Amino acid sequence: MEIQTSLVLAINPGSTTTKLALFSDEKEIATENHEHTVEELARFGSVFEQFTFRRDLVIQFLAKHHVQPGKLAIAMGRGGLLHPLPGGVYRVGHRMLRDLESCAYGEHACNLGAPLADAVAKRFGCEALIADPVVVDEMIDEARISGIPDIERKSIFHALNQKFVARKASEIMGRRYEEVNLIVAHLGGGISVGSHRYGRVIDVNNALDGEGPFTPERSGGVPVGSLVRLALSGTYTYPQLKKMITGSGGLYAYTGTRDVKSLASRAEEGDSDAEFWIRTLVYQICKEICSHFAVLEGHVDAVVLTGGIAHNEGMMKMVERRIGSLAKIIVLPGEGEMQSLAENAFAVLRHGREVMEYE
Repeated sequence: MEIQTSLVLAINPGSTTTKLALFSDEKEIATENHEHTVEELARFGSVFEQFTFRRDLVIQFLAKHHVQPGKLAIAMGRGGLLHPLPGGVYRVGHRMLRDLESCAYGEHACNLGAPLADAVAKRFGCEALIADPVVVDEMIDEARISGIPDIERKSIFHALNQKFVARKASEIMGRRYEEVNLIVAHLGGGISVGSHRYGRVIDVNNALDGEGPFTPERSGGVPVGSLVRLALSGTYTYPQLKKMITGSGGLYAYTGTRDVKSLASRAEEGDSDAEFWIRTLVYQICKEICSHFAVLEGHVDAVVLTGGIAHNEGMMKMVERRIGSLAKIIVLPGEGEMQSLAENAFAVLRHGREVMEYE
């Protein structure tokens, strides 16, 4: 393989995976997806104790593809749980690394993205950057109000993929992202729906903590009074309630499966129970999407559907039947995280995107 100086490494650590990819001129030239078993990770007491284990996978990947120091332009890591910040590309520095290592804003495997990029940068003499972490916050003030002064709505969503597909959809329409109004729905294990107004996500549901539609494994918004009574009943502990909201809620709680593809196949084969749950999931997704027409005052250039569930053509047709008369529907399925990391890196290399400091 001939290595170019415009070579970009994308590093995406997940809860049970480490995804790696090399890109040259925005084309993926090598990729690996390491899946980690529960037993494999059980020997580590915390996420940060996994650092050396995952770093070695990255170094082995680069060695396998004969990447030498001086040949990498950028190591682009997945952004972790940081303080709220606007979307864009950020340089990995001491303050960012400190906040991630201390888990100041939460603990998740994505916190390893920047440290891994930093380790590569120091060894290979390149830049270490992140882009559009899940804490991207561009919400307008009205969107922060919950109805209870002690509780502020927070922006936690699939920012990396939402921003990526929003730019792609804008290109499809022959426009710039900063010139259009879009509603972007990321449909996966978690579901986030955002109002993108002229390049900023001015409102979005907290996809992690019980807002929006239910998902394959998350409760989404539930009747508040009933939840309070359940919490105070003494029947469940806090960890059990938290798991009901994120991990064992939604479709899983009702059907015993998180596998939307399998459930949709059963529905197509005539399973009326499966058909009901698929129809209900689409119903809730469409309700959430439609709320964003009000956020954007009815000025919507397109609704963009993305994430793993967007691969299901039958479900996307169901969405289109419900809301297709309201706006153009653009389906861009998949997670797009590796491509998004690379796209941000090459935009920086071509001086089309500013690198910001994390402060």
